[in-house]
Amino acid sequence: MKISGSIVTYNSEHDIVKCIRSILEYTQDMDFDLYISDNASTDGTIRVIEENFPQEKYPNIRVIVNDHNGGFGYAHNKVLEQIDSDYHVCINPDIEFGVDVITPLCDYLEQHTDVAMITPKVKNKDGSEQHLPKQNPRISYVILSKFPGLKFYRRRYTREDEHLDKPTSINLCTGCFFVARTSVLREMNGFSSEYFMYFEDSDLTRRVRNAGYDVIFYPDTWVYHDWHRDNMGSLKGIKRFLKSMCRYFKTWGLR
Repeated sequence: MKISGSIVTYNSEHDIVKCIRSILEYTQDMDFDLYISDNASTDGTIRVIEENFPQEKYPNIRVIVNDHNGGFGYAHNKVLEQIDSDYHVCINPDIEFGVDVITPLCDYLEQHTDVAMITPKVKNKDGSEQHLPKQNPRISYVILSKFPGLKFYRRRYTREDEHLDKPTSINLCTGCFFVARTSVLREMNGFSSEYFMYFEDSDLTRRVRNAGYDVIFYPDTWVYHDWHRDNMGSLKGIKRFLKSMCRYFKTWGLR
């Protein structure tokens, strides 16, 4: 099977080299091409990629330099225009592999033709599980859960209290790491251009499920996610979050 992967970068010079190295370590025996789609970084992201992974030595790594920062989905969609693969992996630059996570996920898709997207367990660097959303967003999940005494809404959002220990259908597939059928991503026209950042993964998952496909959380393999929340620490990041949230609820309703 032919597999492609994409990483969207924006000022990611401190994460991207270790991310790429970990991916290469566990994809050596695959027919695998990795694309880095850079959203006009102003730091040394492109320089460190070119220095550590020169094209003549790593022909399976391809860098796309976008002329502006069009957002998360925009940059992933730039890769979708170029690939010819059976399965495509969306990878955040702060992801690291500790095992061959791609093979079991693609094998599951090979064996279950009704499944279009699949995501593994995501771990913190200390090995603990990072409980990410698996339900469709609601106001109670994304707003009320942030208040003291209402943290149980977050647990419902992530299905944390269910202790999922086998492949399970989910309503939201995290954008930080997942594998999808390339044909289905094309059928969906990729991520919606209406989201710069936040909720684009919720929107995509919902469209995939509405098209009749299943989406699976697969806990038998995993990746590390060195999660930063930098964007929510600024007024601009908060505005982007609220704008995307309003767009999502306008499109899909409050439930």
